[in-house]
Parts: sequence; C-alpha cells; structure tokens
Amino acid sequence: MLRTMRNAQSLTTMLAVFLTATLMTEARTLSNREVLILFNKANPESARLAEAYQKVRAIPADQILGLTMPLKADITRDEYESSIAKPLRKAFDEKGWWKRQRDPQGLLLPTENKIRAIVLMRGVPLRIQPVPTKPEEGAKPPPDPISPRDEACVDSELAMFGIESLPTKGVLKNSFFESEKTLSETYFTFFILTARIDAPTIATCKQMIKDAVDTENHGLWGRAYVDVANKFPEGDMWLNKVISQNMGIGIPTVTDRFNDTLPKNYPMTDAAIYYGWYDGDVSGPFLNPSFIFRPGAVAVHLHSFSADQLSNPHKNWCAPLLTRGAAATVGNVYEPYLHLTHHFDIMHDRLLKGWSFAEAAWAAMPVTSWQGVVLGDPLYRPFMHIDGTGEKRAEDRDFRALRAAMRQWPDATKERRKKLVDAAEKLKSGHLAEGLALEYMEQGDMPNARLWLTKAKDFHTTKEDKLRQDIQIIAIERAAKNNPAAITGLRNAKAEYGTLSETEALSGWLNILDPPPPPIADPTKIPKQ
Repeated sequence: MLRTMRNAQSLTTMLAVFLTATLMTEARTLSNREVLILFNKANPESARLAEAYQKVRAIPADQILGLTMPLKADITRDEYESSIAKPLRKAFDEKGWWKRQRDPQGLLLPTENKIRAIVLMRGVPLRIQPVPTKPEEGAKPPPDPISPRDEACVDSELAMFGIESLPTKGVLKNSFFESEKTLSETYFTFFILTARIDAPTIATCKQMIKDAVDTENHGLWGRAYVDVANKFPEGDMWLNKVISQNMGIGIPTVTDRFNDTLPKNYPMTDAAIYYGWYDGDVSGPFLNPSFIFRPGAVAVHLHSFSADQLSNPHKNWCAPLLTRGAAATVGNVYEPYLHLTHHFDIMHDRLLKGWSFAEAAWAAMPVTSWQGVVLGDPLYRPFMHIDGTGEKRAEDRDFRALRAAMRQWPDATKERRKKLVDAAEKLKSGHLAEGLALEYMEQGDMPNARLWLTKAKDFHTTKEDKLRQDIQIIAIERAAKNNPAAITGLRNAKAEYGTLSETEALSGWLNILDPPPPPIADPTKIPKQ
C-alpha cells in the first residue's frame, strides 16, 4: 500500500510538470456589451429563450429586441424586408446603436456601431426564398451559377443590413474574411456578426447556452475526430490543416482518410471536436442512440444543405449534431458551392487562438448575403483555457497532459515522447497511449503506431475505447491495401466484441472489403421470355 501511495505521488508530480507552462496571449474578443438579442414577438418561446440568454450572458437589458415576424422558417424577400430588415434599421436609428452617413458612391452605411453582433433566437425565420422569375425565351444562361440567385440565409443577409440599396442577387464580399484580428480590433463598422441559438427543441437551445458558459470555466478537453473522405481537394485540404493544427497543439485526433465516411456506430468516445464531410444526412457514429458529445463540443459536417432545416433531429446535419450534444456548429441553408462555405481550417485556427465562436466562424466565411449560418452562442470561447488555465477536472487530466507536454517541449519531440511514454506506462492511461499512437500514425510511423494502439487497448477500460484501437490497427492494414489482414482483423474483432452496438462499424467495413455475394435468384420468380 505504501509503495502504491508513493507511486501515485510521483505520478501526480510528473503530471504537474506537464501542466505548468502557459503561453497564450489574450485576444480582445467580442464583449457581451456589443451583442444584440433578436427574437420573434409572435413566438412566446422565442421571447423566453431571449430572456434566458440575456440573463446568462448579462447582456444589457436594453439590447434585447423583439420584432413581429412570420411564424415559419422560410420567408419571401418582401417578408424579410418588411418584418426584419426595415424595423431593425429603425430600431438601430432610434436607440442610437449606430451612426450612418452616405459614402462617395451614395450608399448609406454605418460609420459607427455600438452593436458588433446579433444573436437570433429560435423562432426567427431561417431562409429567404428565391424570388420567382420567368425565364426569357431564348435567353443565354448566366456566365456563372451564383450571380442570378437571390435566395439566402436570413442571418447572412443581416451581416451587412446597415448598408441600404445593396444588390440582393449573388454574393457580397466579407471584408472580415481571413482577418488575423478579432472584429473588436477592426474598424469594420458596416459589418455585424450573426449567430443563431436554434435547434429542434427549446431544451436543446438552452443546453447549448449552458454548455457554452460552463465549458468556459474549465475549457474544452477531449478527443478530435476528423473524417477527410477525399471528395474535393480544397475541402480535403481544410480538414488536413485542422489535423495538423491539432497535432501541433497536442489535441489527440482520430483521422479517417478513406473515401467512405465513418461507418455506422463507430466508437467515437470523448468527442470534443468533429469535422467531416460529405453525407447528405446524419450518419456514422451519430446513428448510435447512446452517442453524445462532450459538453461544449464544436462539431461540423460539410454539406451543401447541412442547415436546410433545424426542426428535425434526424435530417441533414446541423440539427442532429446539436441534438447529440454539440454546443456549436455551422452550415448552409441552400447550395453554397464549396469555395463559398466556411473554411474549416481558418475557423479552427481562430478558435484555438481563443476567439469567440462568432468571430472565428465569420473570419472563415468569404461572403455575406449567401447561404452560411452560425449556430451557437456567439460569445462562446471553447479554447480560452487552451494554455492549461481554468478549473481542473479529473476527466480532463490526460487530455490536459497531452497539450501541456506539447507546450513544454514543442521542438523536443524525443524528450516530450519519453515523458509521455513514462506517464502512459505508469498511469496505465489509454488516453495518453492512444495520443502517442495517433501522433505516430499521422507521421507515418506505423510500427510504433501499432505498438501504442496495442498498449492503449490494454490500458483503456471500456469496450468502446478498446474496439477503437482495433479499428485503427485494421485501418493501417486497409490503408496499406492489405485487405486479407484487414478482413481477418474485422472478423476477429466481431467475435471479440459480440453484441456491443459499436461492432456495427466492423460490419460496415466488412461490407466494403468483403461484400457478401448477391442473393441466388429464385427460378420460380424469373419472368418468362
């Protein structure tokens, strides 16, 4: 017993060494005094949600505004102008939230703006429908598919609503795109961040708010999962940059680079970050009824219609991800075209730098008056404690150690790995061992990856975590085109894990690598010639 106590003390000391260094510089991000809450007066639940958010974030009481809007998600351009844009401009004028004047081109636009962000509550319409047009006989098709379109997300349209007489067709340039400074550090007085607290139920909306605020006390810790899927080079590049960013900061990242997306019921435990593409509706790990994200998770799936609707928790992507516990996501309400969606690598980079979610998401969006929507508390800063500050929790210990080791020895890989090896072995930590394995895999060192995946399986205590190590070993065989070994591994794992619901992921890969033969035709049902 005495020896066990001494070992525990020495291990506590070892982890304390990891958790000492801090190097984060504080970004001046969006303030609660710069946020306007917008709700639908025709919807009592929208008003109550607005009041709840105002209290939690201590938004000034005079910065909560109700407008009477249609009780539907889809509205016409005229309904948008009459029920949202015009009365909102009137409120800004009357309350002195901005000052506007005409520029040399004659456009009326804000030159000063007290409000830097608008958060839309559930109940505010989501989409502006296209204006019906009758094609002219013999007219040539437009030179591009974007310029004739006038459908848009309400939120995206509001980003520059202070400038009057802008064209409604096509897109407008987002001057904040790729900014290295937060909006609070810029002079884009004509641009307003928008975000939306919206989901299939009011309970989910309230959970999004609570999880964002709670997570800021201790930080977002856990594992990242990135599903590259190899669809188009530009999108794949964004995801590969996210993986590189995570590795450089010590966030353990499970990566899937097969053309098929993650299989049904994949064992995605301790998921704090998720990026993937390109299924039309929620799939893979998220079909498992027992799956839930870590509170405060940022989870995004790139698809043209990921936010086509926000009321059905089983359709598209944004609504299902929020229902399964994500606090923040982004999406598209109509076809946006890849280059005009949120650039994941930029968004993730700004989040890791401690930016608010709204600022990070809008710095990643090239255009306004288009299809993108930001879902979550605009003030939420998931990585404000990335430097190891904040409340310490037992469930975060090993994830904190991985990041702290990267901060302590960023350029001394050998020394850092030795410290982590010692800690993993002595603590019997599956999280630390898997973190080492994931780093080796990303660097192409498969022998060491296998070694540490095997150790991680031994150290992990849950069947779901153990199964993931087997799947990753099988993935090494599959990536090397060693299908016989991969098939054998899948069959052995199915026998080992039996009725565990996550074994369905094994069946998914088996059906790809070793598809069952087609059913034998019934001669009695063959039609006569």
